[in-house]
Amino acid sequence: MLTAVLVAVAVGGGVLFLMRRIFPSQKAMKLLQYPADTMRGKTVIVTGANSGIGKALAGELLKLQARVIMACRDQRSAEETAQEIKTQSGAEQGEVVIKHLDLASLGSVRKFCEEIQKEESKIDVLVNNAGIYQCPYTKTEDGFEMQLGVNHLGHFLLTHLLLDLLKTSAPSRIVVVSSKLYKYGHINFDDLNSENNYDKAFCYSQSKLANLLFTLELARQLEGTGVTVNALTPGIVRTRLGRHVQIPLLAKPLFNIASMVFFKSPLEGAQTPLYLSCSPDVEGVSGKCFANCEEEELMPTATDDQAAKKLWDVSRRMVGLTD
Repeated sequence: MLTAVLVAVAVGGGVLFLMRRIFPSQKAMKLLQYPADTMRGKTVIVTGANSGIGKALAGELLKLQARVIMACRDQRSAEETAQEIKTQSGAEQGEVVIKHLDLASLGSVRKFCEEIQKEESKIDVLVNNAGIYQCPYTKTEDGFEMQLGVNHLGHFLLTHLLLDLLKTSAPSRIVVVSSKLYKYGHINFDDLNSENNYDKAFCYSQSKLANLLFTLELARQLEGTGVTVNALTPGIVRTRLGRHVQIPLLAKPLFNIASMVFFKSPLEGAQTPLYLSCSPDVEGVSGKCFANCEEEELMPTATDDQAAKKLWDVSRRMVGLTD
C-alpha cells in the first residue's frame, strides 16, 4: 500500500512538473459582452456543437438570439446538449436546429449540405469547429487517415458545398478552428494519407496546419465576394478532444487537478470563435489567424502561398470536386 502511494506521488509530481513546463499558466479569458440581440436574424452552423468549445459557442450564440444549427455526428448527445443550452439561455433566446453530420463520411457531408440548401435561405456564419486528436490509426469511410479526413478534408468539402449559399448571404463569415500544434507539422505531400508511416501527433499537427493553409487560400479566392474566412487557435482547453491520450491510472487524479489550473474552460476557449462570429471589429477582415481575440503572427509554414495552393488542388481531387 505504501509503495503504491509513493509511486502515485512520484508520478503525480512528475505530471505536475511537466505540465507546468509544457503549459504555462494561462490568464483567464475575459468573457465577451455583446447586446442581447446581436445575432438576431442570423443563422450560424457550428460543427461539433455537442461538446467542448462547440457546445459553449452554441450556447453563447443562442443567448445572442442566433438560429444555431448544431452539426453533429452523435444525435443523442446533440439533443441533450440542445436541451441544456436552451435551459441556460433565458427567455430571450434564438433557435436551435440539430442536423446530423459525420465529417468522416463524404456522403454524410454531401447529404448535410443538400438538406441545408433546401431548408435554409441563408447562412451568416459557418464555424468549422469539430475535430479529432491523436487517435489510433484508422481510416474514414472514404479511406482517408482519420485526423486528416475529419479535421481538414471533411470541413474542406463542407465549406465548398456551402460557398454559394454563403455568397448569396453576404456579408457572411467562415471561422476555422486550428491549433497552436500546427507548429510541429508540415504537409507531407509524398504521404499525405500516412500510408507508409503513422505518427498520431504529427498527423494532428499536419491537419491543423492544413486548416491554416486552407484559410489562406480560401481568403484569396473569396476576395470581393463579401465572404470572409479567418482561423483561430483556442489554446489548451478542457474538452473531450484528448480522450485518445493515454494517461497512467495513478496520475489521472493529479492530471485532472492540473488541467483545472493550466487549461481554459470550454467557455473561455469559445471566446475567440465567438469574437470572429459576432464582432464588428473583424468585419471585412479575412485570411488572418486569431488567438485570445487578437491577431496572431503565424510561422512561415502557415503562410506559404505555394503550399496552400498545392494543398487546395490535392484536397479537391481527394474529395471528388471537379471544375
